[in-house]
Amino acid sequence: MTDSPHPDAGPLSVPAGRRPAIAGLGMTELGKVYGPTSAQFAATAVRRAVADAGLALADVDGLLTSSGVTGGVSVDLQRELGLTDLRLLTHMQAYGSTAGSMVQYASMAVQSGMASVVACVFADSPLRPERRSSAIYGTRHAGAGWWGLLGASGVIGANPMYALAARRHMLRYGTTSEQLGHIAVAQRAWAALNPAAQLREPITLADHQESRWIAEPFHLLDCCLVSNGGIAVIVTTAERAAQLAQPPVHVLGWAQAHPGHHLRRDPDFGLTSGAAQAGPAALAMARLGIGDVDVAQLYDCYTFTVLLTLEDYGFCAKGEGGPFAASGVLGPAGKLLLNTGGGQLSGYYMWGMTPLSEAVIQARGQGGGRQAETHDVILVSGNGGVLDHHSTLVLGSAGAAS
Repeated sequence: MTDSPHPDAGPLSVPAGRRPAIAGLGMTELGKVYGPTSAQFAATAVRRAVADAGLALADVDGLLTSSGVTGGVSVDLQRELGLTDLRLLTHMQAYGSTAGSMVQYASMAVQSGMASVVACVFADSPLRPERRSSAIYGTRHAGAGWWGLLGASGVIGANPMYALAARRHMLRYGTTSEQLGHIAVAQRAWAALNPAAQLREPITLADHQESRWIAEPFHLLDCCLVSNGGIAVIVTTAERAAQLAQPPVHVLGWAQAHPGHHLRRDPDFGLTSGAAQAGPAALAMARLGIGDVDVAQLYDCYTFTVLLTLEDYGFCAKGEGGPFAASGVLGPAGKLLLNTGGGQLSGYYMWGMTPLSEAVIQARGQGGGRQAETHDVILVSGNGGVLDHHSTLVLGSAGAAS
């Protein structure tokens, strides 16, 4: 584990007016939405985020873009939006950890004065009416070289790799499929309260266990959705955000971790992730502890990713994620408010923008029937690759930032 940041390194040491805040959130229609390209989804999301903040496109002087498996989103989005005289422009890619990383870089930009209003956007459009969603991610790495060897052995895509990681955890700690199922059931219960969720029909643990196998130990209900759409956020200074249309969501702390163990012999594969470094570091920057967290929005490409992140962030001890999930602590009636929009398992799959967007909604107090009563501190995770990349954000309402 890396050392904690210097106590003066975080945004709380910066003059209050220059501390970073999220001032706008833009979301397109999400899910089985056919027609628009990824670039069109991205442009719509940025325009909606700018309008949500009460700004004009001309106010934007920074643009960070990211795209999913279909690509199509790049720095060329500047032209699509008609943005001129940008002071910050780049395309970023660290898979599911990218959204959190974009907010981190945007925060440093506005904090330093490099830019004043930065739009961060992700969009993807992998769904097609004529093909199954399983075909989208399952074959994208099959080909020559090392990936070809994996393909020849049947290890194609993320499903079997994450299944190996989960199996490792099961063998070491006794984690069970039923324990993973409790995560799926709890998040579906949250999704039932979210009008934007793709899957809102309640499920039981029996439903989870009876859903078809994808790659043992994963059932269908252990695996995330596939969605079309785009989401953008606007990052600016706290001083400016306080004058805009929405309640500011303050960026209190952040960190990244990139273990670099992908496809290598690694004694920790499946047992720990970059969350073990990034989580404590981000909380230290915010000068908070895990006990201060009111709401957690954790990246959930699989139920197992949630379980591992819960352990690595310190919500429970290492190896106790399974019993913790099965204890009744999750779901709308539980004491840990986790993935309150249904996450990527039942809500919508926009990579790291899924947990980030729900965190913004909760921090603003705009969650409707799923709104957390206490939402001053929200922990947000992003995970990329097969536990290869991790980003953490600590977000806060006005009360947490004071």
